[in-house]
Amino acid sequence: MKNLVDNVVTELNQILLGKEHQVRLALCGLLASGHLLIEDIPGMGKTTLSHALAKVMGLSYQRIQFTNDLLPADVLGYSMYDKQAGSLVFHQGPIFAQVVLADEINRASPRTQSALLEAMEERQVSIEGETRPLPHPFFVIATQNPTEQGGTYPLPESQLDRFLMRIRLGYPDPRAERELLEGEDRRVMTDRLGTLLSETELAKLQEEVTRITASPALLDYIQRLLEQSRRMPGLLYGLSPRAGLGLLRATKAWALMEGRRHALPDDIQAVFPSIAEHRLEQGESGKSSERVRQLLASVSVLE
Repeated sequence: MKNLVDNVVTELNQILLGKEHQVRLALCGLLASGHLLIEDIPGMGKTTLSHALAKVMGLSYQRIQFTNDLLPADVLGYSMYDKQAGSLVFHQGPIFAQVVLADEINRASPRTQSALLEAMEERQVSIEGETRPLPHPFFVIATQNPTEQGGTYPLPESQLDRFLMRIRLGYPDPRAERELLEGEDRRVMTDRLGTLLSETELAKLQEEVTRITASPALLDYIQRLLEQSRRMPGLLYGLSPRAGLGLLRATKAWALMEGRRHALPDDIQAVFPSIAEHRLEQGESGKSSERVRQLLASVSVLE
């Protein structure tokens, strides 16, 4: 299992240079059956990462460019009268793919943003009174520009909580940037990527995540982190039970990626910032990273 994961990470690292930790977090989110939010300024490789991940996994891929005039039907699909059939025929929207890139999601209106909520949580959509299942696996990667940029609608807390993780790619280091400038076009390289993991193997990995052992002491540590977040000054609320369950899933996925059958506190600490930061932002941009550092520093691993 570890060799499979390492091969995927190695291949993705050739496309997205100098971002191994972010690549591993993105893969962790997929193995944990969650969804991923990538926040950064344009041009940092967000789209490249999502497309490359879908390619190496051999999964169907759709990109939706969110704009202020995008309608829910543009995402979910719509019915149109077919003369030959003599009835309404449903035309699937781009949401019916295994990997969906919701690009610049915070440029769309709240009404269109909410069209993703049921899909992300229930893995199905209700359209015109009929419930339609989505493909398996179903992985949403949403990108958003920093809220300081013009023309953006901040994502509501209810939508943010649907994302298991949020990561930032950031600028490449000088060595990686030089390699990027001297190297081949990343879109061409991504198009040449082959499938390293079959759909069956991915499903098996996701199933294996649920079998990773979490000791009572590890669960105690997670509970202490959740409880401490709810006591932090300046916050209206702390981490939700959904966040706790997501943290446990991501912790197990990280342990599996490390080749272990049991989770350790180190696994929690590796994924915790990406799980907690977007849930602890609460209107104060830039404060959540410090809050997460305080949480990890103030909560002991053993008690």
